[in-house]
Amino acid sequence: MEKWFEIRKSADFAGIAARFGIHPVTARLIRNREVTGDEAIRRYLTGGVKDLYDPHLLKDGDLLAGILAGKIRERACVRIIGDYDIDGVMATYILCRGIQRCGGVVSTQIPDRMRDGYGISSHLIDLAHADGVDTIITCDNGIAAIEEIAKAKALGMTVLVTDHHEIPFVEEGGEKHFQTSAADAVVNPKQEDCAYPFKELCGAAVAFKVVELLYEKCGVPGEEALLFLENAAFATVGDVMELTDENRIIVREGLRRINRTENPGMRALIYKNGLEPGQIRAYHIGFVLGPCVNASGRLETAKIALGLFLTEDPARAAAIAEELVELNLQRKAMTAEGVELAMEAVREGGVGEKVLVIYLPRVHESLAGIIAGRIREHCNHPVFVLTRGEEGIKGSGRSIEEYDMYRELCRCKEFFTKFGGHPMAAGISLRGETVDAFREKINACCELTDQDFIPKIRIDIAMPAEYPDEALVRQLSVLEPFGKGNTKPLFADKGLAVRRAVIAGRNRNVLKLALLTARGAEVSAVYFGDICAWKDYYTAEYGERAVEDAFLGRENDIRMSVVYYPEINSYQGRNELSLVIRHYQ
Repeated sequence: MEKWFEIRKSADFAGIAARFGIHPVTARLIRNREVTGDEAIRRYLTGGVKDLYDPHLLKDGDLLAGILAGKIRERACVRIIGDYDIDGVMATYILCRGIQRCGGVVSTQIPDRMRDGYGISSHLIDLAHADGVDTIITCDNGIAAIEEIAKAKALGMTVLVTDHHEIPFVEEGGEKHFQTSAADAVVNPKQEDCAYPFKELCGAAVAFKVVELLYEKCGVPGEEALLFLENAAFATVGDVMELTDENRIIVREGLRRINRTENPGMRALIYKNGLEPGQIRAYHIGFVLGPCVNASGRLETAKIALGLFLTEDPARAAAIAEELVELNLQRKAMTAEGVELAMEAVREGGVGEKVLVIYLPRVHESLAGIIAGRIREHCNHPVFVLTRGEEGIKGSGRSIEEYDMYRELCRCKEFFTKFGGHPMAAGISLRGETVDAFREKINACCELTDQDFIPKIRIDIAMPAEYPDEALVRQLSVLEPFGKGNTKPLFADKGLAVRRAVIAGRNRNVLKLALLTARGAEVSAVYFGDICAWKDYYTAEYGERAVEDAFLGRENDIRMSVVYYPEINSYQGRNELSLVIRHYQ
């Protein structure tokens, strides 16, 4: 079951189309993405590097760059402490190369997911002190490391924080009291008194802004910092940030640079995945290249991925890229096995009614979040997947829009040694063997209704399937890059007759359909989902004979309502427009 509803926003679509030379349909799609006003529309359509916000607006930006420039002049030992995901790797790379360009003495450290956990830790501070490090600069972490930074300061080190995560707070009497550390400078656009106009930068984008300021302090031409846009874009997509406002510009400009990259590691990663520079879109970062980078931090160490981008040796880059691709294949296999175990647990029951708490003790703890996300997609319930890690039971949660996961965890905090997150995702470490008790309480506290579990499909425009033509479909590319906050547009039509159904593809996993619209037009469509489920659905609706007739190309009673996206397929010099079906009824 799904709820389909059309987004209905009002605006002068004809006027917008005339002013910007676009189709009224495109104008409506832009309005559906909450882009209003001519300046915002211009930035959305054509915004470039000149439209990036001024890094001087970042609170402590000039202070941090000034301190770091002084340390570089003094030849002080600087250590970057990053994180083990795409964003952390790219932020570490940007700062490392930026400091080196200014002549600094710099080393890098990325935490081990199992041993160190997330971000700067007491162990990493001890290592830095033992190595004679004068200054620690964090990236993609550090905003919540109050005690750890206090320790580093007590040891006489300078601490600089660059981060993008939420500012930690304590709530008393309904008021939030934000916590601060003893760091010498903190750059994070989410700070309450930060004047930076866009708050949703990823950690690598914050690092890019810091390098812009550092280059200015050190007399390096500012345009050189733009080299890091490809890394900031890679991280923005890989960290699933909102592709709105400045992030949209960073990704669009970064993709242009990735597609002509001169970084041996980036080129090797592209080639080892069977791609070519010039082909790369946001999709490839999110689902092909990015997971290879993340796999190193999940199964081995993210230092491998960092080494890929730092190396100048093409042969070495090729070897590392091949290792990352292999690690990602292992991760995929382990994830598939974990998802099947989780689904089996759901089918057998006993994992909760409204909030699913699934304990998989033998699953690798770094995969808990991915598996939780897959189960959430399948069941549309809030999901926690718990595993047995080196330090007890740990897990990750993924939520639905109607359920504030972090708030609900606060109601069960007696079960945790530590927890954190936000409304849509969370991480937890359980106190002892309390899985069953946690499952019972989190469900007892849950106020979701049956209606909340019905997926909601937002349709941009109810559009006859025969309406999109090649010119309109090609113009839809101005909406790219697609991703979170700027999804591919979805259209819908109903009353489509099935003239013929054919199963195709090397693995027989593609359903091709010849459809006849209610207005008598013939259209081609393709569905990449579960073909057996498609057959079962229409068998239940129209009978087995109707489905059999559809596959034989005979007349039948099946009528489909579809949510679709139109695409142009080029084959042997011919262009064919077809509908990619995302949902059906």
